[in-house]
Amino acid sequence: MTIYGYARVSTGGQSLAAQIAELKAANCEKIFQEKISGAKADRKQLARLVGVLAKGDLLIVTRLDSLARSTLHPMEIITKAGAAFKSLGDAWVNTTTAQGRLLVTILGSLAEFERHLIHSRTSEGRKRAIARGVVMGRKPKLTSHQKKDAIRRRRAGENLVDIGRSYNVSHSTISRLTSKNTK
Repeated sequence: MTIYGYARVSTGGQSLAAQIAELKAANCEKIFQEKISGAKADRKQLARLVGVLAKGDLLIVTRLDSLARSTLHPMEIITKAGAAFKSLGDAWVNTTTAQGRLLVTILGSLAEFERHLIHSRTSEGRKRAIARGVVMGRKPKLTSHQKKDAIRRRRAGENLVDIGRSYNVSHSTISRLTSKNTK
């Protein structure tokens, strides 16, 4: 079992020293640290940490918000790796105890339920919008007249790149258009 620590502050003007001292006092063998907003999804040190976490390891943070903005994100990280998780500043977040594991299971179930509700609501909203005549997706780059003209020009043997340039679209757009209309 390896004990890892993760320390993070949002800006370069803040110091990691206090968090690192707390993590060392908690017997962390390796501490990953970075100065980056918790809202950023692409945190290199966090990604490295997740890459080395293994079943039986323990991840310690000084506060839950050091790891993530939401309560559920750390739980997703830890459950994927099979590692235990402990927050020094949030006593209720400790998967090394039976009560902590119970809480994580409950939170995970709530997160799954919330994802299901979000999916249902967005699906229903999409269906209602389509019923009202809303066209989903981005606006087509070519009008129906331009599409017909591009197909006619391609059938006449004109180069895909030249046709695309005349409409300010890529040659692959013209290629897809002409392949759809030759089937």
